[in-house]
Amino acid sequence: MDGYLIWTILGIVLITIEMVTGTFYLLVLGVGAFAGALAAWLGAPFLGQVASAGVVASAGTFWVYKWHISQKQSGTASNDLDAGQPVVLAHWINQADGMMRVKYRGTEWDARIKPGDLAAAGAVPGATLFILGMDGQTLVVASQRA
Repeated sequence: MDGYLIWTILGIVLITIEMVTGTFYLLVLGVGAFAGALAAWLGAPFLGQVASAGVVASAGTFWVYKWHISQKQSGTASNDLDAGQPVVLAHWINQADGMMRVKYRGTEWDARIKPGDLAAAGAVPGATLFILGMDGQTLVVASQRA
């Protein structure tokens, strides 16, 4: 089997697995495999194929990492469809750390207060707060809509 076909199959497999995980890391590895396939198709030796795949995958992984960090620091990101929606404080998990359970979409969710929001930090059960974004599976909430 030709080298470019092996690289192409590897890229397709990685991107297919990525569709299940949703992290983008396997996506950039798959794109890196496609870069290796292109190098093989152009007649590069195996070391050149590996180098091109590695450079593309490394650059993409670095970019995805930086993107994830910037999304975490902004306190928004993964689910912008929920941003601005009201939630009701069910009870505090740890008020000093700003962790609580809120009622949203018919169930309870873990939530944390946006750092520096003193009005939300003093909220009592039953108070209405607003979603700013998500940090993993935890809602980031504040006393005012963003």
